[in-house]
Amino acid sequence: NNAGVGTAYPATRETPEQFRGVIDVNLNGSYWMAQACGRVMQPGSSIINISSILGITTAGLPQAAYAASKAGLIHLTRRMALKLAPERIAVSAIAPGALASTMNKDARDHGDEVAQRIPLGRIGTPEDMAGAAIYLASRAGDYVVGSTLIVDGGVTYAR
Repeated sequence: NNAGVGTAYPATRETPEQFRGVIDVNLNGSYWMAQACGRVMQPGSSIINISSILGITTAGLPQAAYAASKAGLIHLTRRMALKLAPERIAVSAIAPGALASTMNKDARDHGDEVAQRIPLGRIGTPEDMAGAAIYLASRAGDYVVGSTLIVDGGVTYAR
């Protein structure tokens, strides 16, 4: 469940339309998709929501709507996990940090500078995310329910 759009407006300048637009895609879209999937998935299935470390920590970035939407998604993951666990459908989340992706312009344009702030010393790759998703979707992750797996090279705990 990988819905994501972002803005970079200070909380005092973001318009209601901008805020709602981010919430609609990142939180509401993820909710409606998880709800629809939860109705038809078979026991042993997994729903993996893609949140962000900005749902856990602000990192000093001006992204109020994005951070709020991803924090909401983390809590939504917990609630959906409790609802679907009796059906043996595991719901969990991944909270990536800076990734070399089409959405993350800062990591693409300022890669070396961003990497210096990451304890592991590099920006994340799609393969880093894939490994986390494979774990959560596989039998190895069967007992992981309602959790958020942080995949950020150590940024969250370096502050």
